[in-house]
Amino acid sequence: MPYRFFADVVLVAHFAVVVFVVGGLAAVLAGNRLGWRWVNGWWFRLAHLAAIAIVVAQAWLGRLCPLTTLESWLRLRAGAAGYTGSFVEHWLGRVIFFETPFWAFTLAYTVFAALVLATWWYFPPRRCHEQ
Repeated sequence: MPYRFFADVVLVAHFAVVVFVVGGLAAVLAGNRLGWRWVNGWWFRLAHLAAIAIVVAQAWLGRLCPLTTLESWLRLRAGAAGYTGSFVEHWLGRVIFFETPFWAFTLAYTVFAALVLATWWYFPPRRCHEQ
């Protein structure tokens, strides 16, 4: 079974989640300044809030992200050890994984979630039929 390939797929999915969470907040802030109505769409905002809520809950509970756990399991099954890996693993891994104490991530995620919640108050989401 091509475990390394599936590990890379999981890593790309993980990176997409990170981009959605970080880019989603940037889109809400920029979009409201630029008049982009879609950034206040109910489903977009709800999905964005749910994504950061899951990240913060995992951090506060001391749990690793299931995507991280799955990717690690797949890499072990592929026989990967140490620094060697595929192009995707090497570059995306450097972007989304840092050597920092776990509490620092928990603090950063919590502050980021507070910013997301602030945008709900400052730029409230709208249902499709609202103008």
